[in-house]
Amino acid sequence: MKIVVFAGGVGTRLWPLSRKNSPKQFGKIVGTQSTLQQAIERLLPEFNASDIYIATGEKYKDIVIEQLPTIPKENFIFEPTLQDVGPAIGLSSFLLEKKFSHEPVAIIWSDHIVKNEVAFRQALRLAEKQILDAESEFIFIAQKARFANQNCGWIELGEKINNNDTTAIFKFKRLCYRPKPEEAEEFYKNKNFVWNLGYFVSTPKYLKTMYKNYMPEMYEKLLKIQATIGTPDYKKTLHKIYPTIEKISFDDAILVKLNPDGFRVIASDLSWSDIGTWDALKEALAQDKDENITLGSVLLEDAKDTLLFNYTNKLCIGIDLNEVIIINTDDVLLVCPKNSVPKIKKFVEKLDGTIHEHLV
Repeated sequence: MKIVVFAGGVGTRLWPLSRKNSPKQFGKIVGTQSTLQQAIERLLPEFNASDIYIATGEKYKDIVIEQLPTIPKENFIFEPTLQDVGPAIGLSSFLLEKKFSHEPVAIIWSDHIVKNEVAFRQALRLAEKQILDAESEFIFIAQKARFANQNCGWIELGEKINNNDTTAIFKFKRLCYRPKPEEAEEFYKNKNFVWNLGYFVSTPKYLKTMYKNYMPEMYEKLLKIQATIGTPDYKKTLHKIYPTIEKISFDDAILVKLNPDGFRVIASDLSWSDIGTWDALKEALAQDKDENITLGSVLLEDAKDTLLFNYTNKLCIGIDLNEVIIINTDDVLLVCPKNSVPKIKKFVEKLDGTIHEHLV
């Protein structure tokens, strides 16, 4: 099986730490390695470095090669511009389809925490077997819900088709992308819903067919790029065509249009957390909901369920704080209630074109 690890996102939901020139996946947010390095480390005990591919922006070429010396140079896929996840997955699929048309390929992300690494690798192998045995052409790998998460998508499960309680396989029913708070609460209470991690296993051939059926204009452009792979014209063609492809998420480009018959969901407790948001990072690091999480020179008094990260030399003091996020950097101080974290991304987008756009 081939594995593509995507590391091209800007990560504005983790602003002001994560910015265009220093995305979160390259920083040491948790531990002594970047989350990109951790993503590779959790794969290497089970998979060969030669089977792991890295998809990222060309502007990050030097840092990813430096951080991942065990990955072969030819396994790096560099996008000349960031066109969102739909084109990014399409480009990787078309490149792999040239050599590994019917081989299982896993799509995973570089900015997550996965504490139960054994269960994660087992889920990947189980999905691989489902593809090889022709049980399914597309398999989601999902996390059993721990709380009413409104920052990720949810999957409604259909009938259970195996007898394994720890790593169960279900028929796929429907996808629900970033629900409203009240919807997330309902999903959490209903045990037929799990978190959609954006992880899936399919084949390059099947993914290519999906683009042909549902995104024909994008398909034609990717086909022209694919035709030049291995020739002197590849880089020139990539740089000419790829920036003209529509910016669109993979969900909107493909998933919402699919007939899900035959799709499968592997639901497991991976101890997964998307540290793409401050409240998710807080949840991932805390032992219980009320625990405070701090970094740097910080003093808290009568506070609970608060995250305060101080990246400056100035002492930060918080008194009588409850469910608050505070991020202090050299040039930005962010303060907001924990339940307002979903507003950060849209706020940052508003800074473009203003006197503050250098902070994005």
